[in-house]
Amino acid sequence: MQKQQTIKTPVCLSGVGVHTGNKTRLVFTPAPPNTGVRFVRTDIPGLPAVDAVATNVTSVCRGTTIACGGIEVHTVEHVLAAIRGCDVDNVVVELDSNEPPVGDGSATPYVRMIKSAGVEEQDAPREEFVVVEPVWASKDNAAIAIIPSPEYRVSYTMDFRHPTLPAQFVSFTVNEETFEREIASGRTFCFYHEIEALVKQGLIKGGSLENAVVIGDGVIYSKEQLRFPDEFARHKVLDLIGDMSLVGRRVRGHVIAMRSGHELNVELAKKLINVMGRSTSRTVPLRATEGMLMDVNDIKRILPHRFPFLLVDRIIEIKGREKIVAIKNVTANEPFFMGHFPERPVMPGVLIIEALAQTTGVLMLNTPENLGKLAFFMTIENAKFRRPVVPGDQLRLEVDVLRWKTKTGKVHGTALVDGQVAAEADLGFTFV
Repeated sequence: MQKQQTIKTPVCLSGVGVHTGNKTRLVFTPAPPNTGVRFVRTDIPGLPAVDAVATNVTSVCRGTTIACGGIEVHTVEHVLAAIRGCDVDNVVVELDSNEPPVGDGSATPYVRMIKSAGVEEQDAPREEFVVVEPVWASKDNAAIAIIPSPEYRVSYTMDFRHPTLPAQFVSFTVNEETFEREIASGRTFCFYHEIEALVKQGLIKGGSLENAVVIGDGVIYSKEQLRFPDEFARHKVLDLIGDMSLVGRRVRGHVIAMRSGHELNVELAKKLINVMGRSTSRTVPLRATEGMLMDVNDIKRILPHRFPFLLVDRIIEIKGREKIVAIKNVTANEPFFMGHFPERPVMPGVLIIEALAQTTGVLMLNTPENLGKLAFFMTIENAKFRRPVVPGDQLRLEVDVLRWKTKTGKVHGTALVDGQVAAEADLGFTFV
């Protein structure tokens, strides 16, 4: 289990806010476990705080604004992206105004702050929500979704149909190394024809070519050359990572976005919060139905097997990482009875062993470290077959874990019919 992290020492940065133009001093300070990211307005009596969660978002107009009790903090996405990208869980962000300093329009200044402060592990486990089914949001010709994945990944397609800006696609596994090297330095941008409207809205008061790239007709205005040929798409990923951190805990899944901006990013974050609120585990939630923890639909979210080779109908008991019990109803319509044997149908012993293996897979693959993996047989030992299994029987599949490591596992499986042992074996697996 990974531990939560915070910074070691306070560190500060001064500058102007890109939209408000206000001069601001920002200070990152260490925070205790389970604090999350909390913005504190030091310019207001009582030092009011606003937690960085999607439910506190009040505006997504050209940036993400959070507020609580009438206290606002504008344009938080680059700060949040840097904190998430540097693998920090808990930090207090002190501000003496209502918007963080924009720096060069990227997250690099904040990354440098965190690096200079240092990061330390805390004595508390890090919570992670593992996505087990797609969650999505869309509007007009933009969309965003998150689907199950063994890692946190973001893929972004940008296509504004602008003659100076061709379509761009990027995809990154989000970790500390790739964030700092590939994502953090992407700068904010706007189109030249938008500037007048933004000014009329009271925005970009602190904007300049020092902290933004402007795209005109046939020309790109920038204080320096583009940092990447696809810098604009990378900046969209930067914004998305910041907005997704508003979920309030780590999320494991693959975010796929097309033309998505702050509005859809935040909507997806809110939907994930709702999903987490309905779940009783970080993977497939257990059901409250008496006598059944998972039905066949839950099982299919974990196992890749499908008809005619899915041999587990329901899960009725799970004891931590030590034991699982499943049910397989053997009917006269099983396809293997057509050839085994037409005149005297008997369930093949190897399929009973396979049913035990699939039961093991439900237990071992429904964990954060193994989600999205496959379990392959390594060994079958001490296999014994005590009685035939025929149409009308109900197999009770009991699996006791003997050993469970990162890449391998070993269990003892017993298949019973009416309390009598039909088959048993020791099974070894590897996870790939």
